[in-house]
Amino acid sequence: MVSTPVIENLELLARQVVEGFIIGLHKSPFHGFSVEFAEHRLYNSGDNLKHIDWKVFGRTDRLFVKKYEEETNLRCQIVIDTSSSMLFPEAHEKHNKIQFSCLASAALITLLKKQLDAVGLSMFDSSLHFHSACKSNTVHHKMLMATLEKTLDLNKQNQSTQATNVLHQIAENIHKRSLVVIFSDMLDRVSEQDELFDALQHLKYNKHEVILFHVQDKKLEVEFEFENRPYEFIDLESGERIKMNSNQLKTAYVEKMNFYRQQLSLKCSQFGIDIIDADINEGYDQILKSYLIKRNKMV
Repeated sequence: MVSTPVIENLELLARQVVEGFIIGLHKSPFHGFSVEFAEHRLYNSGDNLKHIDWKVFGRTDRLFVKKYEEETNLRCQIVIDTSSSMLFPEAHEKHNKIQFSCLASAALITLLKKQLDAVGLSMFDSSLHFHSACKSNTVHHKMLMATLEKTLDLNKQNQSTQATNVLHQIAENIHKRSLVVIFSDMLDRVSEQDELFDALQHLKYNKHEVILFHVQDKKLEVEFEFENRPYEFIDLESGERIKMNSNQLKTAYVEKMNFYRQQLSLKCSQFGIDIIDADINEGYDQILKSYLIKRNKMV
């Protein structure tokens, strides 16, 4: 049984993450991100005068028009890998990869909501088992948060990944020129890497912008920093087991992992896909900052 920290109120935690991020953003060299006036936009010649916010004008001496939920600037489809490998690590003191991805996604939804952007959510393992279209209304946001909260307790064993077919489906079924944000450890079948890269390219071919957050426990999954003693290593998707001293495995493992990461990074660079290392031991600022940078380039 996987035992991980309890997240009691995902929406509240997400709001705290976003508020802390915005405070930090204002103190940093990163300026120009439209987080201050989420419910307004600058007045343009020809706009209806009845929508001008005169209170804001009185404070700033600038004309801002109140924005409404149908005035969507951007569509963002968040895609989360919920296969069994995302249940790693089994630990008491920190979140696993699924929980990290859900909290990061909840923070993104909160930020999207502040900017009146539309957001949809897709979840997959061996198939696309949840998919919602992009919307920007409050009821839709509540539904997405509730879905993420249910996913926090996910504990499906031996559930494989089939990202290839799912990404092809998403590429065809979402609105053209969307921002697609993927959270995955990308531990699909090694023999199907070319097909996986074709699916990522399909997203770009359909004019979508893509950010791939490569979710991993860097210390354990990349650097393989285990104590020098015997372990039983278990493939969470296939159930395959191997008993071995960690130092016997480390050199070959690190070499193969680094090669795979290099190939993934190279392919993403060729396709114009932003790939971001998302270490579950780090905070969420890198997630939110990457989204804002991409958003500002798109709108």
